[in-house]
Amino acid sequence: MFKKLVAIEPVSLIPSAEQKLHDYAKEVILFDDIPEDNKEIIHRIGDADAVLLSYTSSIDKEILDACPNIRYIGMCCSLYSPESANVDILTANAKNITVYGIRDYGDQGVVEYVISELIRYLHGFGKKQWKELPVEITDLKVGIVGLGTSGQMIAVALQAFGADVYYYSRTRKPEEEARDIKYLPLKELLQTVDVVCTCLNKNVILFQEEQFEWLGNHKIMFNTSIGPSHDISALTKWLSHGDNEFFCDTAGALGDTGELLLHPHVNCMDVSSGRTKQAFDRLSEKVLNNIETYLKSDIELR
Repeated sequence: MFKKLVAIEPVSLIPSAEQKLHDYAKEVILFDDIPEDNKEIIHRIGDADAVLLSYTSSIDKEILDACPNIRYIGMCCSLYSPESANVDILTANAKNITVYGIRDYGDQGVVEYVISELIRYLHGFGKKQWKELPVEITDLKVGIVGLGTSGQMIAVALQAFGADVYYYSRTRKPEEEARDIKYLPLKELLQTVDVVCTCLNKNVILFQEEQFEWLGNHKIMFNTSIGPSHDISALTKWLSHGDNEFFCDTAGALGDTGELLLHPHVNCMDVSSGRTKQAFDRLSEKVLNNIETYLKSDIELR
């Protein structure tokens, strides 16, 4: 059991999961607002030995140095790699602090977002329509860039509507290719498809001017990544052609909260499509499972 567990910000646990935290720590403190800076985070953590945080704050070396009692950090958000994490995992490891994150809790909502927005645009159910006549997803050439869990789910959903699906990733996926999700090098993929959907890790900026030139015009781009998958100026130049459309659910995925957010060819609801009731249920279960796994291993080591 922990001596003191602190959630330094809202972490989206359902009420029953918040209550369950009291089974894991003698003292539990849950803050309901986002801390302004490191000084406030350090103050909130204090002498806690367990810390929870979401994606809206970061724990860096300065905080880890100032809070020597920490032995466990639970990320109530996606953890794909140390490089993309909002916790300094390398420093934490050096201090024997265990960091657990979660994955694959909000993907279903993201898939529904892509399918919904694509259908609306192809059929003209909103204020815009891709071509003169409404078109179906049937036989539409779609490229998925980054074939992780969400990319795979989007690809399968598109196939269910009859799309011709291609993918590019750093590693080949033979099991997905067996399902007729066809691999192409990035340049060839972008020159082949009408729609591209980027499903990349946070902080991976893959689309520069050259990639947008490969993609060409009268095209549709979705970004489902947490952050931008593109250079802002390169995206702006691509959109200036006048017949390209960009879709994302949040301003974070666009990478701009200013003029670009109001661009006539940017379609951004600024609402996270992955934050659903079911996603909060899955998130809560995974966060609690991580805590239980850590405490069990800690007891065994002792």
